[in-house]
Amino acid sequence: MILALIHEVFAQNAVDLGALEGVTNGVEALRDAVQPFTPELAASHTGIDATTIHKLAADFTGAERAVCYSRMGASTQSYGGLCQWATNALNIITGNFDALGGAMFTTPAFDNVGLTRRKGAPRTYPEKRSRVSGLPLYNGEFPSAVLAEEMETPGAGQIKGMITVAGNPVLTAPNGRRIEKALKALDFMVSVDIHINDTTQHADLILPGTVALEEPVYDTVFHSFAVRNTANHADALFDRPKGMIPEWEIFARLGNALTGGRDLGPSPSEQLDHALSRGFHAQAVSVDVLKDHEGSLDLGPLVPCLAPRLQTPDGRLNLCPDVFVADLPRLLAHETPTDRPYVMIGRRQVRSHNSWTQNAPRLVKGRNRCTVQINPQDAGDLGIADGAQVHVASRVGHIVVPAEVTDDMAPGVISIPQGWGQGGGQLSAATQTLTASINDLTDDKRVDVLTGNAAFNGLPVSLTPVEMPSAQTAAE
Repeated sequence: MILALIHEVFAQNAVDLGALEGVTNGVEALRDAVQPFTPELAASHTGIDATTIHKLAADFTGAERAVCYSRMGASTQSYGGLCQWATNALNIITGNFDALGGAMFTTPAFDNVGLTRRKGAPRTYPEKRSRVSGLPLYNGEFPSAVLAEEMETPGAGQIKGMITVAGNPVLTAPNGRRIEKALKALDFMVSVDIHINDTTQHADLILPGTVALEEPVYDTVFHSFAVRNTANHADALFDRPKGMIPEWEIFARLGNALTGGRDLGPSPSEQLDHALSRGFHAQAVSVDVLKDHEGSLDLGPLVPCLAPRLQTPDGRLNLCPDVFVADLPRLLAHETPTDRPYVMIGRRQVRSHNSWTQNAPRLVKGRNRCTVQINPQDAGDLGIADGAQVHVASRVGHIVVPAEVTDDMAPGVISIPQGWGQGGGQLSAATQTLTASINDLTDDKRVDVLTGNAAFNGLPVSLTPVEMPSAQTAAE
């Protein structure tokens, strides 16, 4: 769909790089790369007719301000890398990148980009590949899809010990039951967590640290993705329980145990002050200044700032890197499997955050919200009534969940929320209602080849109604 919009921008001679004209390469290469991706081809896959795509492209290029935005949902599927590239490319060629009203960047007080500068340094992608299946390392991290195989497969580099930090990969990573089996076989496992859950129940040692309301907080990540430049610092609201160690100190002590060190190092407040002194607003922001302003400072609207911050070796934007172009034939060859005729997507819920909040009684009370949403046409074809139990199966597993028949789903698409399925550990509220984990279905062998990321969304599944026993059989 996005590639078809780019195709139309070129077809309508509407390319306008705006202020990035002087720092952008690869316009003609991008034009050539998207030639096969016509509105007609996109229509055949998306169900959005070609006329609508033509008009959408014209509206986008004709608007005074416009932006194409894609994040998690567009990333966690088989072509997530291409989606993110195409999103940026569409914004760039229409003058909506690093421009007011378009896709802009913060100038944060805590500047992650500035603190990790590699400006001008040569680099390759991938930096290296994983030991077993060869998936790419990016920014120092391997994708979660390799977790189980790296624990299971003998040889040099095999993971034999694990530290988890407020994580629950048995419920939140692909093919969670395979991960659970691998965790059980580890030589040693430590969890820094306040819950005994489906993952931490397998730890040899659980280290409960302080939680957010018991420690000072400055968000070092999401200020970088904000719609306005701000700085916010909050002191602890509650004293930490007697004998409880601050989470940062747990890591400092573990580091000392490994290295023989004794000094805990600078406190989080000291580290934060140092980082703020190197950020965009060093003269205006420090921990003390934030405290003097009740913890919050407004640092003004976003402003164009991309060109001087580019980290590429030549200081220029390349619209058409080879790594993306090389992945386009895979997209052109895409076919929907026929043995499992439905595709599953996840969904987030207002009162649910990953698997962390399911043990809060006020958040889980009421009806069971772990349902499979099904289009009415599909439900009718399968004989599935609203509220009926449905068997959902994929290549790696199966679950049973109640149906929620709704027009919110397109025909052929079902949705199950993430984060549910608690059954292990000691979570009293989370286990009051029987729910299922979407990651008993997701497939760790199904990845975006370009990035290695797990393809959680668009998972081929089959649906069958669960036959309920007759009254006589139930009585017997």
